[in-house]
Amino acid sequence: MAGGAVATTGSDAHYAHLVDPNRKWYNNKRLIYLHFWILLLIITSSTNGFDNSLMNSFQSLDQWETYFGHPAGGKLGLLNAIQNIGSLAGYPFAPYVSDGIGRRRAIWVGATIMLVGVAVQTASYNLSMFIGARFCIGFGLTFAANAAPMLVTEVAYPSYRAQLTSLYNSLWYSGNIIASWTTFGTSNIASTWSWRIPSLLQGLPSAFQFCLVLFAPESPRWLISKGKDAEALKTLAYYHADGDDQDPLVQYEFEEIKAAIDSDRQHSNNVGWKSLVSTPGNRKRIVIIVAIAWFSQWSGNGLVSFYLNKVFDTIGITSPTVQLLITGILAIWNLFWAVFASFLVDRAGRRALFLTSAGGMVIFFSLQTVCSAEFALKGNPAAAHAVIAFIFLFYAVYDLAFTPLIVSYTVEILPFAIRAKGFNVFNFVVSLALIFNQYVNPIALQNIAWKYYIFYCCWLAFQFVFLYFMIVETKNLTLEETAALFDGEDLSQRAMAAVAGVADEVRSDHRDYDTKLSESSDSARQEKLASA
Repeated sequence: MAGGAVATTGSDAHYAHLVDPNRKWYNNKRLIYLHFWILLLIITSSTNGFDNSLMNSFQSLDQWETYFGHPAGGKLGLLNAIQNIGSLAGYPFAPYVSDGIGRRRAIWVGATIMLVGVAVQTASYNLSMFIGARFCIGFGLTFAANAAPMLVTEVAYPSYRAQLTSLYNSLWYSGNIIASWTTFGTSNIASTWSWRIPSLLQGLPSAFQFCLVLFAPESPRWLISKGKDAEALKTLAYYHADGDDQDPLVQYEFEEIKAAIDSDRQHSNNVGWKSLVSTPGNRKRIVIIVAIAWFSQWSGNGLVSFYLNKVFDTIGITSPTVQLLITGILAIWNLFWAVFASFLVDRAGRRALFLTSAGGMVIFFSLQTVCSAEFALKGNPAAAHAVIAFIFLFYAVYDLAFTPLIVSYTVEILPFAIRAKGFNVFNFVVSLALIFNQYVNPIALQNIAWKYYIFYCCWLAFQFVFLYFMIVETKNLTLEETAALFDGEDLSQRAMAAVAGVADEVRSDHRDYDTKLSESSDSARQEKLASA
């Protein structure tokens, strides 16, 4: 089974001529319903953003700090890392749950576990209870986060698949905003409810999913893999063609899914875990995937995401109110840039976004380091304000690539047979990087303060060089053409054969819809393959 969210309009090129240009998300009742369900799935990412931002906000609350004995150093690192430790514990099981009981039920299981964790966290009366609750939340989130992006991409209407998949990860910041501003609003409550109320609100997305997700459409791909072809066809027809199961687009999607799953079953002996490194093309894929997963958490952003109050302390901004206010504004700023970048994915191209993002981070993080040193050594208040400005600029360029692309590009370069396993490797590395980063950062900041930023300046420069030589442009290429960039034309031709057969069959039944892609488009793609 395919895993993860496949965000590529290139794959839609085979049936772009079958898509009704008049069927828009805002003027078609079935698409409105579908996007409502997709919104219910996307808020899984908001839950993750809420949780990660919550700890940053809590550390600016005197009430929380006092109640739990002012955790610092290794203890603070454990508090921030425990959610990702819980996620790691769930990774061995999540893919099998998603493929075994279905996407919807996997999300429901994750939401249920997270609700238990939220209840325990809200009722916590000691640090051990709080830590255990966060482990539970991370464990449940793994199941929901594994299934939700797959369901988004497997039910989305082709015209909106790339944008919706990019928005999935971008909406992490919506949870960030709610957490930041809720904590800002409750900071004036003198009792422990100043942090218990935000903890309680953390469970709202999971509560909606617990009540509604089992009524959402199931993945047609999963249904066909379980022999439920009629139900899969009905789902595709209902949401993609107003119930017409003979619509050419629906027929093409249905036959393509069947062909892909049949092909996967025939070659099941070649899709084990060893296959991830069995060919030069796959080895290159895994190197890129592991790298961007690690880079996404090791770009200096971890200092801001989890320890912004500690950064503020190093530049003399110690007021909890001011810290919470800046955190809330930064969350809105990040959401704007992440969503903006989501709609640039197919226009600007993956490589351009990655390099612009990496280069911009080198510049702005270096300037942030210089200003932090200026304040630490000379006490210049203007330097402190400049640090805040450069944090905002740093995040603007970070959000150009490392928010919308890290999931979509990962699964885009993975062929169907190993997509689930490769995506699981990506998630595992992200959590591993988060755990290490979150545990090390507070200790380093406590001992060497702004000097710790110098390490990230060097690391960001390395990231830019790596991305320059390794990122392959996949803009406007089909999945099969993308495979050719890694595996060569011969291997890709075998993958294209099955799809070509499906296309011929559908076109023969629907002559009125058979329009070729323009010669210029074909030529452009061939030139891109040749130059690569």
